[in-house]
Amino acid sequence: MSSLSNLLLGGAIGGILGILYAPDKGENTRKKLREEALIAKDKAMETASELKDQISSTYSTQKESLETQLESVMSNVSYKADDVISTLEKKLHDLKEKNKNLQKNKGADLKNEPFTQTV
Repeated sequence: MSSLSNLLLGGAIGGILGILYAPDKGENTRKKLREEALIAKDKAMETASELKDQISSTYSTQKESLETQLESVMSNVSYKADDVISTLEKKLHDLKEKNKNLQKNKGADLKNEPFTQTV
């Protein structure tokens, strides 16, 4: 509970107790109790409305913040994925070049070696 709602609740309880212990006719006491109850009800409604507005505002702010953070994360992930893909493409190209060179060297080695057939 917030400080404001505690203060309002305490004020309402204090007002009701003050009326109950004040010497007055029953009719006047009931009228005062009714008035105090209406005041307490209005204050409770006002507090509930303020609380609802605060929650709504906090929700909207947090939602926007989360959406911004999510966009940032997605953007970073996208850049990282592009970097990984570029690196892998470069590695693949390097491996193809090495393979090509190995194939050339192997072919040259076979031409230089005498052919022997074993049965």
